[in-house]
Formats: sequence, C-alpha cells, structure tokens
Amino acid sequence: MWGPELLFVVLAWGIAGGTPGPATLAISGTAMAAGRSAGVSIALGIVAGSASWGIAAALGMGAVMQANAWLFELIRYAGALYLLYLAFKSMKSAISPRPLMHRTASIERLFVKGYLIHITNPKAVLSWGSIYAIALPNGAGMIQIWQLFGALLLMSTFVFVGYGVLFALPAVSEKYKQMKRWFDAAFAALFGAASLKILTTRLET
Repeated sequence: MWGPELLFVVLAWGIAGGTPGPATLAISGTAMAAGRSAGVSIALGIVAGSASWGIAAALGMGAVMQANAWLFELIRYAGALYLLYLAFKSMKSAISPRPLMHRTASIERLFVKGYLIHITNPKAVLSWGSIYAIALPNGAGMIQIWQLFGALLLMSTFVFVGYGVLFALPAVSEKYKQMKRWFDAAFAALFGAASLKILTTRLET
C-alpha cells in the first residue's frame, strides 16, 4: 500500500475533492468576490471540517452513525438547511445591487463558514471510512491510519487552497464582477440542488 498504490489513492482523493460541489462552489465564489485571503480562509475552514470527519472516521464514528441512523439524519438535515441558507444568500445577492461578500468579512467568519459547510455533510465521515477500508491492509494499525489521514489531508489542502488562489486571480475576479448577478444566481441554484440531493439521498447500510 505504501508505494505507487498510495499515490494512486491520494490522487483519486484529490480529483474527487476538486469536482464541483458545495465546498468548491463556496471557495470559488468567495475568492472571486472577496479576493485571495478570503478564498484561502474559507478553504482552510473546509479542510478543517474534512479533518474533523477524517479523525472521527479513524476513531470509528462512521460505524456509530450507521448504527444510529437518527444521528446521521440529524446532521444530514442540518447540512441541507445550511446549504439552503447559502442558496438564499446567493439569490438575494443576485437580485440586489449589494455584494454577497464584503472584503471586510473577517478571516474567522470565513473559516467558520467553510468549516460548517463540511462538518454538516455527514457523508464525509462515510467517505473517509470508505477510503480507509479500501486503501489500508487488513489489520492496519493506528500509525498506518494516521499516515494515510495525513497524506489525504495534505492533498485536500492543496486542492481547496488551490481553488482559493486560482479563483482570486485578477482575470477571474474581473469576470465575476462583470457577470456577478449571473454567477450568484448560478451559485443559488447549485447550492439549492446540493441541499435537495442531501435531502433525497438515503444512507445505505
């Protein structure tokens, strides 16, 4: 496992994390609207949320959630409601001349926003649990688990922070300013769709 196989697993994890979803939408929208520092801050919050679920999965939280469906459902509905809230804010920004995100937004608030986006997605702990099960050999010890956790978290940081830097580039930010209402309307639709997907997707046991 600790060779080319690890590189393949980490690369696949990075590709999956970089596909369009609530996390990448929040990072790209924030970076375009408020600049690189804002984009990186929300990205680090998302990484912290992912790390929390990774640690929980390593400690067996995924199995606990599968055995207690109500806990999964509670977090699932909280996540769906939070994404609906983000969809509402994006739509409000799309129909209002006022910007959704001001450059004066604090680093702490952006970090918390990113953390909430990921920590309210209960399927994240199942994703971590699945990757541990796939990538680790039978009888793997905690050292191997934490090594894999570190490699995957490093890749997540690279991908999400990379989004924050990429979408803050002047050419991208300028395009956002020119088409702000359209971007915000698209973000509202996508956040709403993500919320609907969470509400309609059932936990497989």
